[in-house]
Amino acid sequence: MSETVYIITATADDAAKRLDRFLSEKLPHMSRSRLQALIEQGCVTCKDKAVDDANTKIKFRQEYMLVIPETVPSHIEAQKIDLDVVYEDKHLLIINKPAGLTVHPGAGNPDHTLVNALLAHCGETLSGIGGVARPGIVHRIDKDTTGLLVVAKNDVTHLALSAQLAERSLKRTYNAVVWGVPKPAKGTITGNIGRSLANRQKMAVLKSGGKPAVTHYTTLKTLHAPLFALVECNLETGRTHQIRVHFNHINHPLVGDQSYGQSTASRLNGSGYKALPEKTRSALLAFKRQALHAQAMEFTHPATGKKMRFECELPEDMKKLIKMLSA
Repeated sequence: MSETVYIITATADDAAKRLDRFLSEKLPHMSRSRLQALIEQGCVTCKDKAVDDANTKIKFRQEYMLVIPETVPSHIEAQKIDLDVVYEDKHLLIINKPAGLTVHPGAGNPDHTLVNALLAHCGETLSGIGGVARPGIVHRIDKDTTGLLVVAKNDVTHLALSAQLAERSLKRTYNAVVWGVPKPAKGTITGNIGRSLANRQKMAVLKSGGKPAVTHYTTLKTLHAPLFALVECNLETGRTHQIRVHFNHINHPLVGDQSYGQSTASRLNGSGYKALPEKTRSALLAFKRQALHAQAMEFTHPATGKKMRFECELPEDMKKLIKMLSA
């Protein structure tokens, strides 16, 4: 893929806007974060000078040039890893990701990730817009979360799906098992999410700062009422750990979540839980991941314009957990 060049002239309506906002409005197919990264890299120029501050105020009639560099060939190793492919065509594929599989390489997970598997499965056709470390990845789900994830095979598809994600027409539905039963049974959780001030490795709902986050939920079933619930979550936004953070914020953390909420052992010593049968207590202690599953996804196919919807049933470990909690 060769470099892409955009030349944009500011109108009177653009005057005094931030550079990143100006570019995101002119190039709606690109995310604000991607544009900010390009600005920092010196890819935006005005009068032949780099403009590397996203806060720069736009001036009327000035011409700005954005150069998106040629995609750097990935040096990530292609590794043959079995994938549960729900759907595939020449434009995209839908994966049912298992628990324990990291989406893209990073600190502590240099290989044996979904990206390594995709490079082996798709070869050189995989979209480069996601960058060297995450080719084809339109969105991500946590390592220990299971379920549906869409991957773009080419740049046109990647841009289109990313735009749908940004405008919230790419819809995602999750199932989760939580401690306690949320009240009301159906509602919306809001609260800006950002890095926790107490632990920078975690996310948290912040009183100031962070990014807006909205999670709609419906209680599908109470389990060992009123001790647990199976809930359905629909994301209006897609912040890091959003469902986990939001439910912990309303004091209904996900069962098995090792990062948010109290430990399972501590919760089992709490009011109401001490009387649980020993088999149930053992099952809860043995469940070492967050009980969260990306159950459904809906979007418009970028090439055909057809509405696509995919669903996948709960993984076996969550089925067994729900059965045990239903006994």
